[in-house]
Amino acid sequence: MLLEFSQALLLVTTALVTLATIAYLGAVFAARMSRNSVVATAESAGTVVVSTGVGDQTVTVTGGIRHTPVRRFTITWWATKSTQLALVLLTVSMIARMITTGHAPFSNHYEFAIAFAWGMILAQVYFEARYRVRMMSIIVLPIILAMLVYASTLSYEPSPLMPALQNSPLLTLHVITASIGYGAAVVSFAAAVMYLLAPHISWKGWPRQEILDDLGYKATVVTFPMLTMMLILGSIWGNVAWGRYWGWDPKETAALVTWLIYGAYLHARVTRNWRGSKSAWLLVLGFAAVVFTYLGNLFFGGLHAYA
Repeated sequence: MLLEFSQALLLVTTALVTLATIAYLGAVFAARMSRNSVVATAESAGTVVVSTGVGDQTVTVTGGIRHTPVRRFTITWWATKSTQLALVLLTVSMIARMITTGHAPFSNHYEFAIAFAWGMILAQVYFEARYRVRMMSIIVLPIILAMLVYASTLSYEPSPLMPALQNSPLLTLHVITASIGYGAAVVSFAAAVMYLLAPHISWKGWPRQEILDDLGYKATVVTFPMLTMMLILGSIWGNVAWGRYWGWDPKETAALVTWLIYGAYLHARVTRNWRGSKSAWLLVLGFAAVVFTYLGNLFFGGLHAYA
């Protein structure tokens, strides 16, 4: 009963993400057509007027990243609320599945797909609420939707835990850190793509490149430590399950390459102040490595073939 309830919540989550995607695209299109668009005003704002008690004073908002909240009951507001509700329902779906199976829902490819989608929605909700660069939703949400649709093509029937997966605390922490890290990587990817597209788009509502560059960096600051923890926990788990900390399994190797790419991005940015198109392309490469890490084991097998 709980298993069907969990699957029903997943379907509702997919519907909500679909509606949010359509709503955001509709809001962007409407804003593009309107000279007085709320979105255009918010995304291009770099100054605000404050009252000092003596007279009004204009000040610059650092990075142009924080904007006024979206007006209630607009298309964008409904899209935002739909995404937030999708996060809640997917979380409840995962909990219901965990109660049914007796273990965290991280034991097969279907459950890993759901965990990945959960991490992406979590990152989308957090970064949208924190930085208010809502335009990134037109890239992030379709990726989330693709993952949810992909999950719906897989069997949701639970399978017995193989011996290597029976160390529940390590498995749970390993996959949660991966989900959060991969989720934040989607945001950095969206910021990088929008940065690269910015010179070719004349619309004033498009976020400025310095905003997108900063957002990509902030998302990577979440991704890199999460991937670091994922690798450490995975190596400990590997030693418990298979008697070695590292075995150059295809998924292990791909995860290490992904970690190195994001590490190279942070190193270049911090030590060499490397910004602009080169760093944006590194983030695109990093997300491509994330996707390969997730799907590569389906083609190359290895000890992680179950995931």
